[in-house]
Amino acid sequence: MPRFTASALVVGDRAGTVVRDAVLDVVDGSIHWVGPAAEAPEAPDAERVELPGWLLPGLVNAHSHAPMALFRGQGEGLPLERWLREVMWPREARLTPDDVEVAMTAASAEMLRNGVTTSVEMYFHPDRIAAAVRSTGARAVVAAPLLPLPGMPPLEEQLAAAVDLAAGVAADGHVEYGIGPHAAYTVPLPVLGAAGRAAREHGLLLHLHVAETATEGADLLARHGASVPQLLAAHDVLGGRVLAAHCVHLDDGDLELWQEYDVAVAHCPASNAKLASGTAPLREMLDRGLRVGLGTDGPASNDALDLLADARLAAQLARLRAADATALSAGEAFWLASGGAAAALGRSDLGELAAGRRADLVHVDARDLAFEPVGDAGDVLSHLVWSGGARCVREVWVGGRQVVGGGVCTTVDAEALRLEVAARAARLAG
Repeated sequence: MPRFTASALVVGDRAGTVVRDAVLDVVDGSIHWVGPAAEAPEAPDAERVELPGWLLPGLVNAHSHAPMALFRGQGEGLPLERWLREVMWPREARLTPDDVEVAMTAASAEMLRNGVTTSVEMYFHPDRIAAAVRSTGARAVVAAPLLPLPGMPPLEEQLAAAVDLAAGVAADGHVEYGIGPHAAYTVPLPVLGAAGRAAREHGLLLHLHVAETATEGADLLARHGASVPQLLAAHDVLGGRVLAAHCVHLDDGDLELWQEYDVAVAHCPASNAKLASGTAPLREMLDRGLRVGLGTDGPASNDALDLLADARLAAQLARLRAADATALSAGEAFWLASGGAAAALGRSDLGELAAGRRADLVHVDARDLAFEPVGDAGDVLSHLVWSGGARCVREVWVGGRQVVGGGVCTTVDAEALRLEVAARAARLAG
């Protein structure tokens, strides 16, 4: 049994619990016991893993298109609609399954290096995304995409394939499949309804984009006289495990529908800011009791896969939007990247350092001037959010298996992947 010790342990709960002089025991890939060293049970035969810094839960990225690492930095300066239609979709039309697997492997290694152990992925060739995640040792909820692009099968066939894919996966905790219709402005409402019913029938996560920009629902509003959330409710899309990405432009009525149907939100502050899409009403969502998790979005629109940086930005934007320095605390911001995100996915096995949860652990080296001084436990979360970052992540374990050591992903050849991504990106750009 491995026994981890650390000067401080961040649980990842909404209360912002920090345990000083902490012990965490792992048995069969799960957390067996966690608490102060003074209260730890006897374990004379335990394998000791003494960490000089702080122990965090593996971070959970609630919305990502990670294989878009192939397009990092491209389409700079364009708003979302033009960015998609003029740059992304034409290049994605040339993607091969191998491109997607290589890019996902590289992006998964990057996320692990940044302390992100689980991500929600919505992208082409979901089976190859799953293979990439398994190769790095990470976890993912892979939402098989539904999108009516040239060369792709009819949407009804895409939906049937998504359900079949989910039915054939082994429940090992590393890969879970869901259904990922792109958005109401790209996928017809009857297909969205069928996707919602299929997701509920099979207990799958339904993941889609909602209200990312102010104008994306204008045609639907003109045609039907209702907002996108209202249309989703009317067409039987909502209910079950629904995770809506962005949700920047929602009014009070829309938020009430989200409450009624327990729709979770993937909040992507960095991507929304870069594409000038707007600032989501995060505080209002939390005050209504909505389940919210942080997402990076794809590395072509963020462009980093650094969830700790997004936690900092989420707090900054929430405070700026409200003109209130108490609008989002450091503890809440970190929770949005850990326990809050896991709850948004409907995954009670992830996101917190608590007995019974999976042993996804992140060691942050606190021997850094950015982390001094520490007067009380609250300073740990404050420093993590306001002055920390992925650069301080040194070791990562997924299910008790080490996948990052000394700040390097140890399960794949990151340098070889870097060269492959560069070569494939050049081909797709040409």
